[in-house]
Amino acid sequence: MSKTAPKAPAGVREIRINPVMPSESVLVATARGMRPRKEEERVARQAEAHVERCPFCTGNEDKTPPTLAAWPNEQDWVVRVVENLFPVLGEDTPDSNLVFGLQQVVVGYGRHEVIIDHNNHGISMHDMSEAHLVTLLTAYRERMATLYETDKRIRYVLVFKNFGPAAGASIPHTHSQVIAMPVVPENVLNEVQYARLHHDKHHQCIYCSLINEAMTFEATIYDRESGEIRRKINVGQYIIERGEKFIAIKPFASRYEWEVHILPLQHEADFVNVDAADLADMARVLKRTMARLDAVIGGAQYNFFLHSLPRGEEFASGTPSYHWHLEICPRTSIPTGFELGSGLFVSTISPEDAAEQLRAVQLDD
Repeated sequence: MSKTAPKAPAGVREIRINPVMPSESVLVATARGMRPRKEEERVARQAEAHVERCPFCTGNEDKTPPTLAAWPNEQDWVVRVVENLFPVLGEDTPDSNLVFGLQQVVVGYGRHEVIIDHNNHGISMHDMSEAHLVTLLTAYRERMATLYETDKRIRYVLVFKNFGPAAGASIPHTHSQVIAMPVVPENVLNEVQYARLHHDKHHQCIYCSLINEAMTFEATIYDRESGEIRRKINVGQYIIERGEKFIAIKPFASRYEWEVHILPLQHEADFVNVDAADLADMARVLKRTMARLDAVIGGAQYNFFLHSLPRGEEFASGTPSYHWHLEICPRTSIPTGFELGSGLFVSTISPEDAAEQLRAVQLDD
């Protein structure tokens, strides 16, 4: 008696092209979510407000480098900035590059700082008050501005946050990082260049177009032969949270299953120029977005990072075409050999289903 081969489960299988960076694609394969797989471990939350041996807790300031900046002040700080003890870039390197044959070395000059997000050791971002998040976002903006202003060799300042060991965090106390570098990262450079090409062709910022589509576009696509509905896109289907000045959107081609981007509704290329009055709305959208993510995938490890217009004469013309944004990337699965070898991200949940689950979370206003 012959055995019947197992039938592949049904599901969405499609390659989605990133509209901002067409060279970057995402494979949405929902049936893959049914296979046995190892997920990134959930991080047990440390609820303690203070840990005696933690170098980032209040009272342990002598265990870190000197304070570079603090809010509201160095004595009673709630957000504090220090140099990273183990920097990836530093100021003590020779000011010269090396070339030998086809090999080229750019000296690792730059700055690496740590922003201690809160004086409460175990607090999560979604549990921080909106007022505190305004202070934290202000710290991001001020450190970026200071690093650009004090060193003209700096071409790009990246603000980012790692939560959980798999996301790169080595200390559990909530903190962010700032790295100022003499080169522009390739992914940011690609975003700027593709955005410029789109603007040259269509005379509009591609990020603004994506926001407009998310808020106004709907379509139904039918199968030509059967007449059945193949895809239906509803207005607001990808919107996770919306404020007066900012919006949180689930990307159509999400690299990570629960990835969400926060963007200003009005066009702005450089985060350094964000109006202080607008940070309150960004703080509210960020807090509510993180609360939605926690409700659906609580304890997930994640990275987030700010992408803003680089410095340099060649980027000055990018102001009309580039749109700064915050990318939140929860780490719910470990990259496979296929992803690493092909550069093609694989998502086992459709962005539409993920967005629906996030929107369905009931939050206290």
